[in-house]
Amino acid sequence: MAGHSKWANIQHRKGRQDKARSKLFSKLSKDITIAAKLGSPDVDMNPRLRLAVNNAKGQSMPKDNIQRAISKGSAGEGADYDEMRYEGFGPAGIGIIVEVSTDNKNRAAMEVRTAFSKNGGNLGETGTVSFGFDQIGEITYPLAVGDEEAVLEAAMEAGADDVQSDEISEDPDDAPVHTFFMARDQLAVVAGELEKALGEAPKSVNLIWKAQNMIDVPEKAATVIGLVEALEDLDDVQNVYHNLELSEAALTVLAALEA
Repeated sequence: MAGHSKWANIQHRKGRQDKARSKLFSKLSKDITIAAKLGSPDVDMNPRLRLAVNNAKGQSMPKDNIQRAISKGSAGEGADYDEMRYEGFGPAGIGIIVEVSTDNKNRAAMEVRTAFSKNGGNLGETGTVSFGFDQIGEITYPLAVGDEEAVLEAAMEAGADDVQSDEISEDPDDAPVHTFFMARDQLAVVAGELEKALGEAPKSVNLIWKAQNMIDVPEKAATVIGLVEALEDLDDVQNVYHNLELSEAALTVLAALEA
């Protein structure tokens, strides 16, 4: 999840990776439950639920977990959630957008504000950060779906604006992918066309906040990542986006701290 939650791809601690996966499953379950509660439990009749279920499958979430989340939502169980966005600044003026889904707005606001203040950042007003980001569609596929040439051809045929391919990594936890970008109102159309062209469902389909310009501050990279991690750890937080450039210099600093 360039310039947002993809910072997780360079984590070096197995413990944090396991914790992150547990948090991911919790987030996906919440997405499914909310979608099923707001609409039909039939994925063919509920586009939001279909998207949530496809994302869960793309992350290898067990079928039993998916069905439990659907059943919980369709039965009207669980709390009612409000979806909100917070914006703030990290060290060196790094812009950060935090998406929250919560059953207690006061608790969520307090926890997000505390995470910023304890990790060298400060919470701002809505719009103070997002003006420097674009909300666009993002679709990912595993690298095995095809080489760059085939994927580029599929992107053009599907109407995607851009596609980026990660380098193949020997570390399976890095999960390198092909990432397609498109206008937010074209997300569903492009997702359907890519599935036809590539012959399989995507790993993930999301609306994201993509930074217009990245900021390279290697000396502050560890502090910024610490703030992002603190926000990601909050139960109500669904997504965190930022404009920190993970340059070679920044990655070198982070790797030295992990050594």
